[in-house]
Parts: sequence; C-alpha cells; structure tokens
Amino acid sequence: MPSIHPTALVSPDAQLHDSVEVGPFAIIEDGVSLGEDCQIDSHAKICRGVIMGSKNSVGHASVIGGDPQDLTFDSNISSGVIIGNGNTFREYVTIHRSTEAGKNTIVGDGNFMMGTSHLAHDVTIGNQNVLANNAMVAGHVQMGSHIFMGGGAGYHQFIHVGDYSIIQGNGGATQDIPPYCIVHGINQLSGLNIIGLKRAGFKPEERKEIKAAYRALFQGRDTRAATLAIIAGQHWSPAAMILINSVKNPSSKGILTRSP
Repeated sequence: MPSIHPTALVSPDAQLHDSVEVGPFAIIEDGVSLGEDCQIDSHAKICRGVIMGSKNSVGHASVIGGDPQDLTFDSNISSGVIIGNGNTFREYVTIHRSTEAGKNTIVGDGNFMMGTSHLAHDVTIGNQNVLANNAMVAGHVQMGSHIFMGGGAGYHQFIHVGDYSIIQGNGGATQDIPPYCIVHGINQLSGLNIIGLKRAGFKPEERKEIKAAYRALFQGRDTRAATLAIIAGQHWSPAAMILINSVKNPSSKGILTRSP
C-alpha cells in the first residue's frame, strides 16, 4: 500500500503505485495516476488529469495540473498534464494543464525545476532540462532537451527553444532560441554553447560543423533565404542539421539573430 500521511487528502479514484509516498496535507484529486517511487511532499496538490511515471519528486506546496491562467478558459474542459520519469519539482513549482479538451501539457524525463519555476498550459518540454528558481515558461512553448534556464528567465508564448541552449538569469526571449546557442538580456543571441557541447560529448568534428553552420546562418552577409539555399547544396552532419532545420522551420514568432 502507498505511504499516505493521515492528514493528506487522496481521492479514492486516484491510482497510486504501492511505493508512492504522500506527505502531510497534500491533496491528490480524482483520476490522478502516480507511478512507482513517486514522492509527494507536504501541502502539494496534484490535480485531476495528471499522469506521472516513476521516480518523480514533487516539492512542498507545488501545484501540478492547475487550471491555465487564460481569461477565456472553461474550467469544465477535461485536459491534463503528462509527466515522464525521474523529474524533480522543488518547492512551489506550478505546472498548468492544457487549454484544449483532451490535450495535455507534457513533461519528459529527468528534468529539474527549482523553486517557484513555472510551466504554463500546453507547454512541451523534453528531457534533462534545468530551470532555475523563478524561471517562467509561457503557454504553448516547445522546449527541447538539455536546456538551462537561469533564475528569473522567461520564454514568451508559442516559441521554440532548441536543445543544449542556455538563457542567462533574468533574460528573456520572445522569438525562437536556436539549438546550441546562448541568449543574454532580452532577445540577444550571443554565440554557441561550446562548453556545454563539449561536456555533452559532441565530437570535435561535430562541433566544427556546428560552428560553421552558425557562422553561415547568423554571421554572414547574405539574406537568410540565400544562405539556406547555399547550405542546401552542401553536406552537413546530423548535429549541424538540427541547427539548420531550426532556422528553416521557425515558429510563427521567428528566430533570434545574432546581436550587433
């Protein structure tokens, strides 16, 4: 049987693996599913429509699956949050459910969200990302994997954020952040995350091609369309193609360019 503190409120319609631990005054609503070795700390609330995999930790007073902060949202809509395995949500983290019936906000595996960080409705976030304290992700953002958000940083709604990118603390982005790149201030693209790529095990030849693609895309004098046409006739490694494709297929918000 799950270990449930006597003061916790757990719906009889929730599904908890026998290894789940639920702390004092926590609330788990109807239809929630918690997998093996999940830990729910005191005063946390897991709302209806949340499905978690295994080995997730939810910190004190966090709210997972709350209603979207959308003035047009109908709270009677049935939507949810799907969470993978091995995520850590520290104290006061908030993750909101989808605004669309039958859809979900989606969190992958191995993410670490520090205190008071936030994922809004309809966000999709990949694996092994780190969101520092008070990092803010607006609605419909698509985040990749291995991303670092500094404390107090924010992503505007509907943008795409590429793998292995970094945004500095208190920074902000209202356009797509290309994979492998660093952002400082507001919408200031400042180069490649070279140290991060080395630590992640990218081979020297891969890093060399990524640098070449970056120079062509963001530092050349040709128009973006002309540059992409030239690049299309060249051979690139799969790693470099990830960067190139992000420029070819941006969100409706467009993609950041290198700062002056």
